[in-house]
Amino acid sequence: MGPKFRPFYNELVAQLIDLSHEVEQGMITYKGLPGPIICDYLSRQASREFYASGTEFHIGRINMVANTGTYVDSPFHRYENGMDLAELPLESLANLEGLVVHTAERSIGPESLAGLSLAGKAVLFHTGWDRHWRTPAYFQDHPFVARDTAQALVDGGARMVGIDSHNIDDAADLTRPAHSIVLGAGIPVCEHLCNLAALPDTGFRFNAVPVKVKAFGTFPVRAFAVVE
Repeated sequence: MGPKFRPFYNELVAQLIDLSHEVEQGMITYKGLPGPIICDYLSRQASREFYASGTEFHIGRINMVANTGTYVDSPFHRYENGMDLAELPLESLANLEGLVVHTAERSIGPESLAGLSLAGKAVLFHTGWDRHWRTPAYFQDHPFVARDTAQALVDGGARMVGIDSHNIDDAADLTRPAHSIVLGAGIPVCEHLCNLAALPDTGFRFNAVPVKVKAFGTFPVRAFAVVE
C-alpha cells in the first residue's frame, strides 16, 4: 500500500463543503444519455515493464458524455455563438459570493427571490431533490426554475445559477426557457448539485470550475463551497 497523505491547512479543510456527486461506472445522469465507461488505459501491472522494479503507475481512461454527474453549462450548450467552456471567465465560476434559496415548490417562482440581493452572486436553489439521486424518482416531476424566475435572475445580476435537481427547466418543456434566458445572458448554470442543506444561506464562496475545453458547452465539475 502506498503512502497516506494528511491534508494540510486543517483549519481551512474543515470549512470546505463538497456539493458534487461522484462519477461512477455506468451511472445515468440524464435519461437517454449513456453512463460513463471508466477503465484502465494502462494498468499498474502493465506499467511495470516500463519502470524500475517496484515502480508502477496507473493511467485511467473515461468515455462519457459531457452531461455527467454535477456539471456546468456554458452559453455554447444552448447557443452556437455563445461562450464555450474555454471562454468562460474564471470570475463566473470561482470564488463567487453564494446565496442559497430554499424552496419546496416544483415550479420555482420569482417570489422565491423576493427581497434578495442577487447581483454578482451564485444563486443556488436548494430543493432537496438530490435525495433521489440514482433512483427512478430523480427523473420524475423534478423541481425547476420557472421562466419568470430565470428572467428575475438575469435582471438581478446573478453571476451563476445552480440547482440540486435534474434540470433547471421542466424536462417536459422542450423550449427550455430557463436555459435559454440564463445562458442567453452569459450566465453559467450548474446542475445536479447536492448537499446544499449543509450550507448557510449566505456567507460562503462557491466554486464550480470545468475543464477548459474549446468548442464544448458542458463538463463535469467538483463543485464546493468555502464557508467564511
